[in-house]
Amino acid sequence: MTTYRRGTAADSEPCFRVFEAAISDLGQRTGTIASSPGNEPWPWEIRRSLFDHLALTADEWWIAENDSPAIVGYARSIERDGTRELTEFFVHPAAQAGGVGRELLARAFPAAGARHRSIIATTDNRAVSRYLRSGLAGRLPIAGFEATPRSVAIETDLVREPIVATDRTLEALAMIDRSLLGFRRDVDHGWLATDRTGWLYRRAGEPAAYGYHQGAEGWGGPYAALEAEDLPVILADAETAAFESGHAAVYFAVALVARTAIDHLFARGFRVDPFLMLFFTDGPIDGLDRYVLTSPPFFL
Repeated sequence: MTTYRRGTAADSEPCFRVFEAAISDLGQRTGTIASSPGNEPWPWEIRRSLFDHLALTADEWWIAENDSPAIVGYARSIERDGTRELTEFFVHPAAQAGGVGRELLARAFPAAGARHRSIIATTDNRAVSRYLRSGLAGRLPIAGFEATPRSVAIETDLVREPIVATDRTLEALAMIDRSLLGFRRDVDHGWLATDRTGWLYRRAGEPAAYGYHQGAEGWGGPYAALEAEDLPVILADAETAAFESGHAAVYFAVALVARTAIDHLFARGFRVDPFLMLFFTDGPIDGLDRYVLTSPPFFL
């Protein structure tokens, strides 16, 4: 018998193990994701900070257990300024297709109490069906762009300053986020500023863009610019930072309407990762042509 309860901080690592198993199974079925390293400790240590942040700031977090008791699935959402985003929705392969996903999604991702809802989803057909049934529309594909980083500089009149989560800086970041995404998210910027090196860009003293450089390899972003022409400057700075840090690869998750970013990355020799994602939302998407997602893409 499967039972459901709210998640607690003690559930973070067991939930991560379910995530690993589900992603590994999806990769094997589709041939698009590298196999999980299993129960080795280091993947969890890399992701602990992210999972701790999501646990502390979750709006809804629900666990499915069987009689063991063992966690067989979980779903979690965050709410930022009236927008609810489903950050995770994973069921262990051994428990899939038995109704567990339906029950978890109903609990963790209600429509009530949110102005808009959104999901960054895999292309798993069963999950896609559930998202469509929940009332959201699949609006945009998202692809990863990856390359060996090199040093690059683009001439600009933007002035850079390190991101420190002061009231003044958070207001500047909120202005950009509301312009592009339709909501502010101070709590996420507070975490991002401790997890990776961030830069706020100003033009004539006014906020114009921001970006967070890759900390762990492949873990960077988000990157946002009020003007699309500024996005290559931010991405070039991030690539250079990855090169100077000695990373073997640099990765950007890009909505496939961000033409300026895509043209820049192709010109730099980036290749498209075979693992594609879909963005489901009932909210605005106009600003995603000037935006590169947080990596790993658990949330915008």
